Amino acid sequence: MSVANPFGAMPVFLALTQSDTKKQRNSQVLKASLYMVVILTVFFVAGNYIMRFFGISLNGIRIAGGLLIMQVSFYMLHPKKERGGNKLSDEDVDEAIDKEDISFSPLAMPMLSGPGSIAVVLGLSSSANDFMDYLVIFIAILLTAGTAYVVLRVSPWAVKYLGKSGMTALTRMMGFIGLCIGVQFIINGISALIR
Repeated sequence: MSVANPFGAMPVFLALTQSDTKKQRNSQVLKASLYMVVILTVFFVAGNYIMRFFGISLNGIRIAGGLLIMQVSFYMLHPKKERGGNKLSDEDVDEAIDKEDISFSPLAMPMLSGPGSIAVVLGLSSSANDFMDYLVIFIAILLTAGTAYVVLRVSPWAVKYLGKSGMTALTRMMGFIGLCIGVQFIINGISALIR
């Protein structure tokens, strides 16, 4: 969840939909969540083929994914630092403001299913062994997208209730969890290489 980071997407989502009605905003959230499922499922299903095509090992994915997750998490822990990870540049925000539909870009990609999420899905894809593994991972993708839907759907209320300091604390907490996930990915990759 900290890799997908709907909490980090909240302020951008609210800023880009401030002139939308509640119905339009909810429609954007639903479409973004569905796009998220499609994007992550495509990378999950095609993960082994992608890795074979580029000659990437599972341990390489784990280490690279861990580094990427750590970078995204670092910027969640230190939001004042220079932008990184799946944050949007000022040019991206300016372009998105002019768009009527932000559900695919920038909301679904890169905000919800960015490089960190894709790296995790590729790693899981390459370590899946049987039908139950695939089913559990697909259910996890659905649950993550469902959680993102709920978080963004209640975002206007959450921002009012939590305030800026509450949102910062929540983002930092998710950043710390993400940092731990990234470190564990790297440890798993290096341990497997050593063995």
